[in-house]
Amino acid sequence: ELILRDSTAYTPIIFVLSAGSDPTSLLKSLAEKVGQEVEDLSLGAGQDVPATLMLEKGIRSGNWVFFANCHLSISWMPSLEQLIESYCNGKPHKDFRLWLSCMPHPSFPIPILQRSLKITTEPPTGLKANLQRLYNNMTEEQFEKCGKPEFYKKLLFSLVWFHAVLLERRKFGSLGWNIPYGFNFSDFSVCENILCLYLDEYEEVPWDAIRYLIAEANYGGRVTDNQDRRLLRCCVNQYFSEDVLTIPNFQLSILPTFYVPDDGTLQSYREYIKSLPTGPDHPEAFGQHPNADMASHLNETRILLDTILSLQPMTAQAGAKTPEELVLDSCAQLQEQVPKPMDLEKISKDNEHNSSPLSVVLLQEIARYNFLIVKIHESLIDVQNGVKGLVVITKELEEVFDSILNNRVPQLWGTAYPSLKALGPWVRDFLTRIDQLRQWVDEGVPKVFWLGGFTFPSGFLTALLQSSARRNGIPIDHLTWEFIVMNQEESSIQVYPKEGAYIKGLFIEGAKWDYDNAHLIEPKPMELTSAMPIIHFKPVDKKRSMKALYAAPLYMYPIRTGSRERPSYMLNVDLKAGSKDPNHWTKRGVALLLALAN
Repeated sequence: ELILRDSTAYTPIIFVLSAGSDPTSLLKSLAEKVGQEVEDLSLGAGQDVPATLMLEKGIRSGNWVFFANCHLSISWMPSLEQLIESYCNGKPHKDFRLWLSCMPHPSFPIPILQRSLKITTEPPTGLKANLQRLYNNMTEEQFEKCGKPEFYKKLLFSLVWFHAVLLERRKFGSLGWNIPYGFNFSDFSVCENILCLYLDEYEEVPWDAIRYLIAEANYGGRVTDNQDRRLLRCCVNQYFSEDVLTIPNFQLSILPTFYVPDDGTLQSYREYIKSLPTGPDHPEAFGQHPNADMASHLNETRILLDTILSLQPMTAQAGAKTPEELVLDSCAQLQEQVPKPMDLEKISKDNEHNSSPLSVVLLQEIARYNFLIVKIHESLIDVQNGVKGLVVITKELEEVFDSILNNRVPQLWGTAYPSLKALGPWVRDFLTRIDQLRQWVDEGVPKVFWLGGFTFPSGFLTALLQSSARRNGIPIDHLTWEFIVMNQEESSIQVYPKEGAYIKGLFIEGAKWDYDNAHLIEPKPMELTSAMPIIHFKPVDKKRSMKALYAAPLYMYPIRTGSRERPSYMLNVDLKAGSKDPNHWTKRGVALLLALAN
């Protein structure tokens, strides 16, 4: 209202959007309050003509015009700039206002920004702040609109809590969501109407329909990752069930503070929210382990330190080595450490009569690592020559120089397989990968494989399925995996498995494996990841159905989304859930990793 008071027909008003914010409902409420009609249009491809007509109509009639998501139609913004310039030189209706919403974008026209009033709407942080915001914006009419208030009020609070939990889980990084989604007030508003409509229309609560519309059609419409979708279903099944209506003060988490209040007035719900503790939310409120907070803080600290490191001056103190000298020393050491390529031609001849899928995997892996070895040696030589002034320093070589100086892996070297390790640990890891292949060539097929040592681990698993399918005369499409966690050390395994392979080197994040009882347990404080025992990946024709199994997603490295070119997700590994329900581990974000960041 203050912005409206300061504005005129000649000054557009821009909402600078942030993740999770949507000013549409607030703007419409303001228009209704002041008795003004507002026409809105979400911009995008092909919306330039309708937008122009809507703007011209608003200028004449005095209506408000709201163009949402200008960043999705950035190519039309110069035309909008000319339209604004045109009507500002004329005489628009005194009641006309142009409202815009846009994410920050480098190509947004500066003249529009200079002419406009700017508003930024940051979403609240914390469960209490999110609950307060939604209930404070709720009117008595909205709160009492349903014909079954004894059901609606409780489920409405569940929906508000559900919305707040989805937003706040983003702070836990990959333990919260694989992808940080921009859920906003529009999602909540639609689901609120769904609750009211379905409760009024049906005599009994249609739980399946409500859960589907919330988890799949509305909030789920934003979710693109399968593991995130599983988490969303898990939350919906907990917060929208018969227990919410039948159990007094239904607990929303294991913390006694958070529950669904009994039927009351809108003010009583506001008072309950006001009584909730302030300050940082306990991770258990989201179904997370306390370690999740530490993982989030470590990630933020790492980003801060990387930023500080990038701002360091590229000069040397008196008596210290210059950056060029440091890089030359590092290049010389790396050249000594990185081995020469393996003799692929000789290895191929030795295996020419071996047409097994695993032999094909071996040759493909050697070819990829040989290519990387050659690339490393060539770039090291070029950097040294560039520092000495013998060759021109290209942008690519400059990136290699900066990376070696700052102990990072050059992008040129990171194309064979994804990794978050610093340069020193990455080189040690790289040499271990080469050793596994050399040992395979010299001593035959390993009894235990390090799955994380392959550039293309999914190809290795497919080769295991192909071998089993050929051996047993079964179509490969009929095979699936059975996972047997071995309580043995690698040195004690002396024979090959009849089917599949023994896999070592996996890590678990968000939980821990109980070696004595062979099931998942809670990790110790500060134990963010832990090593898994050897697992037998066994191809089977028909999988035994067992209850209390948690399907733990297996990722190549800690960035669970991977990249567009190289997804990180591989498959789900079934692990015994122990005394906890599998949904408990789903909310914990428990996953297996082939490699860590350190």
